[in-house]
This record gives sequence, C-alpha cells and structure tokens, in this order.
Amino acid sequence: MDNSRLLFYALGIFVCYFYYGVVQERITRGKYVSSPDAEPEFFTYSLSLVLTTCFFNYLFAKVLLATVQKKQGDDSTKTIYYCSSALTYLLAMVCSTMALQWVSYPTQVVGKSCKPIPVMILGVLLGRKRYPLQKYLFVLLIVVGVALFIWKDHSKPRSEAVPDSWMGEILLVLSLTMDGLTGAIQERMRAEHQSKSGHMMLNMNFWSCAFLSVAVLMSGEIWDFIAFVGRHPDIIWQLSTFALANALGQFFIFLTVSEFGPLPCSIVTTTRKFFTVLGSVLFFGNTLLSRQWLGTLFVFAGLFLDSMYGKAPAAPQKPIK
Repeated sequence: MDNSRLLFYALGIFVCYFYYGVVQERITRGKYVSSPDAEPEFFTYSLSLVLTTCFFNYLFAKVLLATVQKKQGDDSTKTIYYCSSALTYLLAMVCSTMALQWVSYPTQVVGKSCKPIPVMILGVLLGRKRYPLQKYLFVLLIVVGVALFIWKDHSKPRSEAVPDSWMGEILLVLSLTMDGLTGAIQERMRAEHQSKSGHMMLNMNFWSCAFLSVAVLMSGEIWDFIAFVGRHPDIIWQLSTFALANALGQFFIFLTVSEFGPLPCSIVTTTRKFFTVLGSVLFFGNTLLSRQWLGTLFVFAGLFLDSMYGKAPAAPQKPIK
C-alpha cells in the first residue's frame, strides 16, 4: 500500500512538473502574432509570470489548510522568517525565469539542479558545518557536469544582432544562491517553530505576492502584461494551467516529504528533471552536443549519489537563546 502511494505521488510530481516545464518554455520562448500584418512579439514579463504562479500557490495553500490540512493547527513562526524566505525564494524564481531569455530550458533545468552547491557553501561559511569527504566529491562531479553543459563554444562567429552574453548563466548563479539562503532560513524555521508545510506554502506565497505586486506596479510591467494578454487572449489558458501545474506539483512534493521523507522525494525530483530535459529536447528541438550530454550525465549522477551517500551526520542541537 505504501509503495503504491509513493508511486502515485511520484507520478503526480512527474506529470505536473513535466507539463509545467513544457508550458513555461512555450510561454517564454514562443512567438505571438495578434494579426497577419503585425510583427511577432515575445513574452518578456517575468515578474508578472512569477506573480501569477505565487497567487495560484497562495490560493491552493489556503484551500488545503481549510480542508485536508486543517489539522496542522496554529502557526507560531515569526513573520520576519516568512518575509525573508519569501524574498529569497522570489528572487530565485525571478532570476531563473529571466534566464530563459538568454539560455535554453535544458540549460536552466540542469543549472537549477545544482542546489547542493550553494547549500554546501553557505553551510560551511555561515553555519560552520562539516561534511563527509564523499559529499565534496559528489558536489565536484555536479560542478564539472554544469561546466561542461553551459560552456560556450566560440568557434562560430558571433552574431551582431544577437551578441553573445553570459547574462543567463549569471542569473542562474544568483538563483542558486537565493535557493541556498531560502533553505537555510527554512531550516531555522523548522528548528525553532516546527513550521508545517501548509503554513510555509501559504505565508511564503503571500509575502511573495506582496513583494511582486509592489514591483510590477512601480515598474509599470503589470499594465504592459495586461495589454499583452489582451492582444493574445490564448495565453490565458497557458498561464492558468502553468500556475495550476506548479501548485499541484508542490502539493505532491509536500506529501512525499511528510509521509516518506526527503530522500525518496529528492530521488523522484532528480529523475523528473532528467525527463524534463529530454522532453524539452524532443518537443522544442533544443539539440544537445555530445559534451552537453556528458555534462548532463555527470550532473544527475552526482545528484543521485549525493542523495544516497552524501548526507552529513546530524549535529547535536544547540539550545536557542
């Protein structure tokens, strides 16, 4: 029975995030034509896209806490923790979404698979943690794989119209750094307040919506986004299913972690990312070089080995003053 439930949760994660990845690339890299004589447009409203996702996640968490997760009780977590974690979580999402303007979706997925790197660096520098030797080796394997995947070949002449840029890779590094900070804050929340998944999902998305609302209003992007949707109403369905798939995927991840632990969940999400890369290649024609396939193999091999054998021994809890 437990194996059947785990298989069901894994299938939910696979389906939701596979569809999420396909629709994300379709939205951010597609061409939109409002009339036969009009010039094609591209979707460049990253903040508004993330705002849509966070708003759906907030509503979804609200419904969950009012129904199936009502037994989670009251939440004593400090507001400052939710604000700071929402900010870093939000910056990570915005950076990774904006990176799609310069890099392909497979590059983004493989880059975002490197969360152990910022977690380890911040753990050593800020948390004064110690890790076993094999964990350093697994992270090194991931770094080598990412380097092979994103390394730019300059044998071909650069285009004057589209100059070569490392902006996409820089944004991915910033996104990974924010992911590491988010994880560190959430660990503090669990240690001090035993924060539940439903409350974390609700409050983090609430503050993310608050921050994003200010950003899109001050920048004026929200009005351009609304005008774009008005010119291309077909995108409403894509935006809705994109946000819904993300919310459902998060729900299945929380179920897997709460009932089976983080190790099975990490294995499921790691293999899911590999199939996302394959799906992007098949559906959107993002061809990969042999070097990039080798890098992909290194990354996912390192992630899998890190999930299986790279866990640091639990440190004794210090009393919180």
